[in-house]
Amino acid sequence: MAKFSFKYLAKHSAFYFGGDQPAVSWVERLRCVGGAFLGLMLVLTIAKSLGELSGIGEWLMASLGASALLVFALPGSPMAQPWAVIAGNTLSAVIGISCFHVIDEPLLALPMAGALSILGMFILRCLHPPAAAVALIVVLGHIGHYRYALFPVLVDSVLLVLAGAVYSNLTGKLYPNRPPK
Repeated sequence: MAKFSFKYLAKHSAFYFGGDQPAVSWVERLRCVGGAFLGLMLVLTIAKSLGELSGIGEWLMASLGASALLVFALPGSPMAQPWAVIAGNTLSAVIGISCFHVIDEPLLALPMAGALSILGMFILRCLHPPAAAVALIVVLGHIGHYRYALFPVLVDSVLLVLAGAVYSNLTGKLYPNRPPK
């Protein structure tokens, strides 16, 4: 019979408590956090100003923070690349709005919006996990106008990618990235 000590249990259960996460230096953590702060501040300031100029009250895409995590903390990820961020978010907004219009029952519209957005991202090769949330947010928020897919979703996504590209390249990280061949 194997001996189960605390050390043995801690070692074998570490996976369930983040033990599979790579070690990240404090310099890199601060680089990522600083970029996310500056990038989000820039995007939100510009989007709010554009919203005020155009008289549009909706200027924030709620899943922008999740997109910022990918763009600033994982700039090498295929899911953080410009096409994934911009097309994934925009497509998911369109799908969510369509589900909101076509399906009256929220308990059916929500999973349908999420599932169809994932299918659409697979088809267009623009997988971006926060985008699936965009589809759900649209249905939950009763957003029924397709303009929302353009502003704030498309505009916020483009601004975030641009901020990510400038910041990452200024701080020594290449972004966007091409996948290795």
